[in-house]
Amino acid sequence: MHSEFIVEMNQQNFQQILEGSMSTPVVVYFWAPMSQESADLVPQMQQLAQKYAGAFTLATLNCEQEQQIAGQFGIQALPTIALFNQGQAVDGLGGPQPIQAIEAMLQKHLPSQDELNLQQALTLISEQKHSEALALLSTLPEALQNKGEIKLAKADCLLATAQFTEAEALLAHIPLEYQDNYYKGLLAKLELHAQAANSPEIQALESQLASDESNAKIANELALQYHEVNRSDEALALLWSFIAKDLGALDGEMKKTFMDVLSALGQENATAKQYRRQLYSILY
Repeated sequence: MHSEFIVEMNQQNFQQILEGSMSTPVVVYFWAPMSQESADLVPQMQQLAQKYAGAFTLATLNCEQEQQIAGQFGIQALPTIALFNQGQAVDGLGGPQPIQAIEAMLQKHLPSQDELNLQQALTLISEQKHSEALALLSTLPEALQNKGEIKLAKADCLLATAQFTEAEALLAHIPLEYQDNYYKGLLAKLELHAQAANSPEIQALESQLASDESNAKIANELALQYHEVNRSDEALALLWSFIAKDLGALDGEMKKTFMDVLSALGQENATAKQYRRQLYSILY
């Protein structure tokens, strides 16, 4: 199996691999073809390395081919598993082991899957991949999601993906010790959106509609303006209030606007899903 997390150890690279444990833990797996039990476990060890996705490097050592290295380590049983961190052997197992026992040993020394997901999400945010980061952050357990730094990261993603109401709700409950420059920057983004989302044009249309509530043309224009400034939930609610009574309102133009907004929000948006169901219920 070829992977950036898996290497074959040999006389040429073993020193370099062990030095690599100064930055990333290294699990050395000593095995040999003559030991069926150790050979059978190699694919499972490789899968484990893939699962941990870079939390450790797996170095496999074929003791038949590399007898000198095996001798240097004093290997007496196969398989033998040695965990190196900061250049030192910190743990190990000798003899046949179920993969669960190996995982249990690793869990004592390596970050949990949740911690790995969090680190990956923060990396994605730094790469401006906010949708992917948000999906990962949402998989974290509630206890982690309630931490101030996670709330800030989520709010960042929500703002970047134009989910302003949800971002505002999160930012309203940030503990005082986390109200730093990052927090202030996110609040500033929210404020900029609020100003843009309540432009004089929108206020004028809202005023006109308030005095002529059945005017479909004004309602349609206001819904388009709402959608432009990411107030799509309000746009859909306004349009629905007309087309639920008359699907052909404004010669079908309102239905078209409604469908355009739904399409822009995508298949996974919860509000869009709800309105699609409502639309289908009157269409069919």
